[in-house]
Amino acid sequence: MKKLCIITGGPGAGKTALLDELQRRGFQTVPEEGRRIIKEQIALNGNGLPWLNKKYFAELMFNASLERFQEINSGADSKIIFFDRGILDTSGYLKLENIPVSEEMQIKSAEMIYHKNVFILPPWKEIYENDQERKQTFEVAVSTFYCIKEIYLAYDYHVIEVPKGTVEKRADFILETIKVNQMFL
Repeated sequence: MKKLCIITGGPGAGKTALLDELQRRGFQTVPEEGRRIIKEQIALNGNGLPWLNKKYFAELMFNASLERFQEINSGADSKIIFFDRGILDTSGYLKLENIPVSEEMQIKSAEMIYHKNVFILPPWKEIYENDQERKQTFEVAVSTFYCIKEIYLAYDYHVIEVPKGTVEKRADFILETIKVNQMFL
């Protein structure tokens, strides 16, 4: 069985750079669906955007994350695979936006199991930047962090905060934590 490991946190905390570093070191990584969906919806002039239709955006993100999880998890090898966000991140987003999480999403989220240790990156104002896909304020990024953390804890995941530092040091921290805790043996 594959070892599916989540790296999560609010927007602009350095997840993508960290996953790029892990990929550079030879690990398979899975990019987040949210950015891909935003780019796709902009290109299509669609309304599945967080600043136009939050609920529809969440549905698109959830379904894409679920599909990607099933695709990646279908193999039988024992590789460690790092995900930029997990399925539960959608529930964290809905919590942030005060939108109820459907019963179907709750059931599916409980069925799609990742490794119980989840790495979370804290908000980091010094590296936070807005761009075409990331329009939230830093304060919203902080709130997102706490909503996501609460959701993973509610589903009995062990949340490990990755210290701020260089991308290389953050990757070292994750790999050392995996090794020391023998979390994937």
